[in-house]
Amino acid sequence: MQPVVSREGGGGEEALAELDDDQPPDSAKFQCMPRLRQMQSSRSPKSESFRARHFPSVSDEEWGDWRWQAAHRYRKLADLEQVIELSSSERAGIERGGSMLPVAITPYYMSLLSPDDPTQGLRRTVIPTLHEFVRLPGEADDPLGEDSHSPVPGLVHRYPDRVLLLALDYCTTYCRYCTRSRVVGNGELNASQARLERAFEYIRRTPSIRDVLLSGGDPLSLKDDKLDWILTRLREIPHVEFIRIGTKMPAVLPQRITPQLIDVLKKHHPVWMSVHFVHPDECTPESFAACARLADAGVPLGAQAVLLKGVNDDVDTLRELTHRLLLMRVRPYYLYQCDPISGSAHFRTTIEQGVELVRGLRGHTTGYGVWTYVVDAPGGGGKIPLQHQYVLGRDGDDIVLENFAREQYRYPDPEAHASTGMRPMRLPVVTGA
Repeated sequence: MQPVVSREGGGGEEALAELDDDQPPDSAKFQCMPRLRQMQSSRSPKSESFRARHFPSVSDEEWGDWRWQAAHRYRKLADLEQVIELSSSERAGIERGGSMLPVAITPYYMSLLSPDDPTQGLRRTVIPTLHEFVRLPGEADDPLGEDSHSPVPGLVHRYPDRVLLLALDYCTTYCRYCTRSRVVGNGELNASQARLERAFEYIRRTPSIRDVLLSGGDPLSLKDDKLDWILTRLREIPHVEFIRIGTKMPAVLPQRITPQLIDVLKKHHPVWMSVHFVHPDECTPESFAACARLADAGVPLGAQAVLLKGVNDDVDTLRELTHRLLLMRVRPYYLYQCDPISGSAHFRTTIEQGVELVRGLRGHTTGYGVWTYVVDAPGGGGKIPLQHQYVLGRDGDDIVLENFAREQYRYPDPEAHASTGMRPMRLPVVTGA
């Protein structure tokens, strides 16, 4: 109960009233938030319809169990044919298979795919096509040079103060544009204690490492006790201050975010999480609930997306994804240019298009929702941020700037006053602006 000052009544005397803390909020204030109301419903209508058609005898408990979902993934051509109408390119891509990235899709995520439209964005991200077998110049199986920066198996040390720890090579759902398609799904990078101890030992004897990103594969594919053990071992290293987990589970298998998992994560705070979303259709009630559990548990959430041709390469789709993520308490973080992995040309946009897409968001959504567009430099150069050039140049003592509406403005910045010992910016000379 908290006091509220009332100025009503005669004499102008202030009276204290009490407001019940448990009083429900005025529902009228939420009437202008249709996205939020839709996402707060208990289940996705698509998911419920799919389940009624293809799993009519499965109980709520089974459908909501992440282990059941993982055990009933769609992996083979015959299974896929039962739920979607495959195009000739999809069918040929699956049949050809070979050493390519395996196919695996959880029943929940399959429920979000169009059964008859092979051009649907989500479907293109998880169903292979013959395009994956087209290799173009500049593509590579390991375009980021991770293997050359790996001091021990499954550990990548590229930046001075941080490492990437690949816990395993398993995902419940495989993305066709995966940077590590050369590694994931082949069973060679398992979560064995012996391998992981070698990684822990390297981190322990390298005091410059303060930040560990746990990835894979998807580390949330691990059982709770295994994940707990890994986090415990990392927390035993005094100079490790920052632990991040990279996962796509809230999008492809939100049922994984259980109370038991939350208890594990809370034991090891501060733990941050980078969640992978690429399209607003992934922002379902189930995903909303999963992210709410994480946020309520004090896990900061940042979204990482990949810019994909035909999936999210237009301003409207990217803005809708942005707004839905913000409602889910997930802050948009990195928007990656699709890495030039072998067979990825059908997913890659131009760099210019990526810059213009992010420019189209600035000024039209909150600054919290503007992605940092990056290219992960081929060969191991690390992330390079790219953005529209809003500084047009110098005109005398003025810096000429451009705002989100492409209007020009001047900021007084006399060169004589810029002598700070720092190297001055090299700007083009603008006249008549």
